[in-house]
Amino acid sequence: MTDLPYLTAQTCDPLMDWIGLTDALIQGHRAAPAQLRDQLLARGDDRLLSRAAWIDGLGVGVKSVTVFPGNAAQGRPSVQGAMLVFDDTTGAVEAVIDNPLVTKWKTAGDSLLGARFLARKGARRLLIVGVGVVAESLIAAYGALIPDLQVTIWARRFEAAQALAKRHPSAAAVPDLEPAVRASDIVATCTMAKQPLIRGEWLQPGQHLDLIGAYTPEMREADDACLKRARLFVDSRATTIGHIGELMIPMTAGVIGEDDVQGDFYDLVAGRAGRRSDDEITIFKNGGGAHLDLMTARMILSRWRQAQGRA
Repeated sequence: MTDLPYLTAQTCDPLMDWIGLTDALIQGHRAAPAQLRDQLLARGDDRLLSRAAWIDGLGVGVKSVTVFPGNAAQGRPSVQGAMLVFDDTTGAVEAVIDNPLVTKWKTAGDSLLGARFLARKGARRLLIVGVGVVAESLIAAYGALIPDLQVTIWARRFEAAQALAKRHPSAAAVPDLEPAVRASDIVATCTMAKQPLIRGEWLQPGQHLDLIGAYTPEMREADDACLKRARLFVDSRATTIGHIGELMIPMTAGVIGEDDVQGDFYDLVAGRAGRRSDDEITIFKNGGGAHLDLMTARMILSRWRQAQGRA
């Protein structure tokens, strides 16, 4: 345990690449299905979330994150955590990986893999709804997949969208959401919205809608009309159905059923599901999950070992 590596973004970001990560996620979904378990503890507004995954051949990963909203007023991070990676054969701890490093690559990589399978070929106009840390990662991730990518950014505060766009030559801020959605090939939402922002009547034939932000039972980014007009896919049935408001709320209301979920990554990788034509509208719900954290952590650890001459 004395030489157990603690891997951070400063050390490992330069070793990573987005297309390589999606290739690793594809390989991970060719392995045995993951065993998953989450635990959530609470004290007032504070939270501790622990997510565990075991994939035969890839080992075990446990990511624990604290969310203390009051920290922001004191200039401290509100989200803090780390991930443990365990050897599949011996059960020994192989590495500790800082939460921001795993989460950054897992979250945007999850959506990028969805787009590799579901976005229409030739799509290059990307609208990002939201301006947080995930939005910054999405610009880099989608840019790796689409060399001539054109990015527009919308946020509730136009000046926030402008600030993000200034940091990226390929990006421009837009003040109005509806025309921006209508003009895009891919719409990626990464907000904290509890009420839908994207309306089904705005969607155009051939579009791909990448929903990232809603991660609790109360949150939604797309309305019922979106779900009725599009073919719906998720990264994992086990971590979205019954867990996330984007699906739970319309399912409870009878708007859609579980059979309306056309497939998840296991289906997409196996070729059992996917886009059927250039005209259909696809929705991908990025729900995350400890199995994706583990697949991402495995790539991070592998790249670090290669750089250290330990491969």
